[in-house]
Amino acid sequence: MKNKIKFLADSFTPEQKDRFIRMCWEDRTPFEAIKEQFGLNANEAVKCMRIVLDIKDFQRWRVRANNLGHLKHLQTRPESVSRFKCSRQNLDGSTKGYK
Repeated sequence: MKNKIKFLADSFTPEQKDRFIRMCWEDRTPFEAIKEQFGLNANEAVKCMRIVLDIKDFQRWRVRANNLGHLKHLQTRPESVSRFKCSRQNLDGSTKGYK
């Protein structure tokens, strides 16, 4: 299993790798959307993030994903959350210029 994930992480193009990391960091993007685009379930996405991120970045992301876990899974998501991204977020994922 780990070899499969390592192979997938290494086979990502820089654009795919960047998109994968951005989707994992976004609070409102569920793991189901990541599975649909990249074919990785939640556990495999965590293992892949462990490979592609530095240790400190992975630890920060893991704490954030655990604290906001109710948003990262469609089954536990509240009904009030209907968007995958912030209303102020651009298509490239940046929110630059907003305070």
